[in-house]
Amino acid sequence: MKFLFFGAGAIGAYVGGSLACDGHAVEYVERPEAAEILRREGIALTAAGQIHRPPAPGVWIRAADALQAGPYDLAVFALKSYDTAAVVDTLVEWKDRLPPALCLQNGVENEAALEQAFGRGGVIAGTVTSAVGRGRTGSAVLERKRGIGIADGHPLSRPLAAALERAGLNARLYPSAAAMKWSKLLTNLVANASAAILGMPPAALYADPRLFAIEREMLRECLRVMRRAGVGLTDLPGTPVRALAFAAERLPASVARPLLLRAVGGGRGGKMPSLYLDLQSGRGRSEVAWLNGAVARSGRRWNTATPVNRILAEILLRLTEGREAWEHYRDKPENLLSALSPARIGAEA
Repeated sequence: MKFLFFGAGAIGAYVGGSLACDGHAVEYVERPEAAEILRREGIALTAAGQIHRPPAPGVWIRAADALQAGPYDLAVFALKSYDTAAVVDTLVEWKDRLPPALCLQNGVENEAALEQAFGRGGVIAGTVTSAVGRGRTGSAVLERKRGIGIADGHPLSRPLAAALERAGLNARLYPSAAAMKWSKLLTNLVANASAAILGMPPAALYADPRLFAIEREMLRECLRVMRRAGVGLTDLPGTPVRALAFAAERLPASVARPLLLRAVGGGRGGKMPSLYLDLQSGRGRSEVAWLNGAVARSGRRWNTATPVNRILAEILLRLTEGREAWEHYRDKPENLLSALSPARIGAEA
């Protein structure tokens, strides 16, 4: 198969590089500075201490040029969610040449945005659960192999899953795209926004009973929205989402906290989460609007209160955009707890 990847960050490099190592043709559309790195250094995949270098990929700066040089069997969106709108704008006039698209982006709203721009039936939902470390453009470090989920139902879903499986990506088909994407969103929420705001490692966050209570309510809000919207839970490759939900909703805090603490520590160790890295980069952009913000928007749609998710998203966006000083919250749990006080939350419940 021939793939056109939008984005050569950690996920784009990992999935595209793995396909290229298995003999597929892989090309990338990237920004000029990133494209130059790709042309000069190629793709580098590190797994189990070994570096794999697939054949040098085709690299494009303009999507229009890539599409004119096609055709491709599949486009793959491996971008940060905040980059979707800008890329869609460059593609609209070329949508007749755009092949079906696999969306590997975080959140639950990108597929709908792509379908609105390019037409219904042309988008396949996907999600990567393997832990892949960031590096330079075109570089990926496989830290923990779990797998990749692909929504069934599209004519390309099964051949795509087979190709990903042969490339060693542990692909699994899912009958419900919504259940797959929302279940991944639930895992993306864990020890992410709060850890970013406080500048605290996830394990330290979950070790504090007060902060754990906030984290737990955040997950419960997401689960309530899912039920109200009629979206089910599903386990993802290497990721027991149902057990996470059960611990968050059903177990006493005295039991749930040590269990989830071990899960967070085992999953990330001392690493900081993605929203912290977005904030620390100073680029002024954050995926929190597509994570906690998406829960809050869906809560409004389904008349379900989501104050914790809403407030976390609002705070982190203010910090990311420089409208509030990070020092007000960094290593100061009391200030975050005050912003998320029971009285303020209860007023919306």
